[in-house]
Amino acid sequence: MIITVIGESTASSENAILAEKVGRLLAKANATVVCGGQGGVMESVCKGAKENGGTTIGILPGLDSLDSNQYVDIPICTGLGNGRNLLVIRAGEAIIAIGGAYGTLSEIGLALSESKPVIGLNTWSLARNEKVDCGIIVADSPEQAVEIAISQAIKN
Repeated sequence: MIITVIGESTASSENAILAEKVGRLLAKANATVVCGGQGGVMESVCKGAKENGGTTIGILPGLDSLDSNQYVDIPICTGLGNGRNLLVIRAGEAIIAIGGAYGTLSEIGLALSESKPVIGLNTWSLARNEKVDCGIIVADSPEQAVEIAISQAIKN
């Protein structure tokens, strides 16, 4: 099972802690982590996964595998810049969004338009025509986020 984790490239300390715990829990559940392969939430989730013997894949925007964080096992260089966001989303069976800036928001939009389940942990909320859009499944903890992501991945 492959679970994508997305989030800010410069993580707040709170989101870094959440991401690291998500990584540990995903590894414990024998899920492979895929992310954008760089810093912030991406580095924290990979670090957590590696601490529990997990496998990590980083889908990089550039052409140099050395641009990946030190916890990426399999760097995939795309040369696509932010266009690689679609590959990051398509690689996972479910997506966990932690924190995030506009790049994360674009990935959430791509995931929802691809009918991928998105689990949000301290991330964006959506509204359409001044009404709440429930496309993001809100999780209150790393444990809940991982549990939902795995159950959603199994369904699909």
